[in-house]
Amino acid sequence: MFTACLAFAAVAALVTITPGVDTMLVLRTTVTSGRRTGYLAGTGVAAGLLCWAAASAAGLTALLAASRIAFDVLRVAGACYLLWLGGQALWKARRRTRDSEEAPDASVSGRTALRTGLTSNLLNPKVGVFYMSMLPQFIPQGAPTFGTSMLFGAIHVAEVLVWLGLVVVAASAARRVLSRPAVKRRLQQVTGVAFIGFGVRLAVER
Repeated sequence: MFTACLAFAAVAALVTITPGVDTMLVLRTTVTSGRRTGYLAGTGVAAGLLCWAAASAAGLTALLAASRIAFDVLRVAGACYLLWLGGQALWKARRRTRDSEEAPDASVSGRTALRTGLTSNLLNPKVGVFYMSMLPQFIPQGAPTFGTSMLFGAIHVAEVLVWLGLVVVAASAARRVLSRPAVKRRLQQVTGVAFIGFGVRLAVER
């Protein structure tokens, strides 16, 4: 079991540090709304992963993988949500006033950040397919499927929390530079385009 946990942790770590929606979301939230809000966005992401791990352990994601309609509905919903996040970021970058003050992002609440992190993760069917396809390969013969799957899910969640925590710390340290009006506007534009790109890719993938 120990060897299986180490093997899964190594694979999950590679997946975790690969730049994606979660990293971009936490980075943007930290820069625009502060360290605490960034941590809450990361917590929302981790909560979504835990939900997917539980669904995989219970066999629910098998239905998602077997049913193209169910997968497509969730995929389109996730793509629309990412497009909305991207459009919102671009719109806020455009609404900057002449004196370069930007109030909308500074008022993002921790509750909103938590909900956004959770929603963006739950609406990504690729996470569920990843758990369903990867977890069984690491479960030792004779080990309880549900308990071991949840253990692997907890390992992945811990890695995600550590990684996103490092992203928050790095973004907070650089916040003085990143919060400058011109840099902040550019960050909004870059993350907006990135979210739209992720949404389009999710929409066209099968």
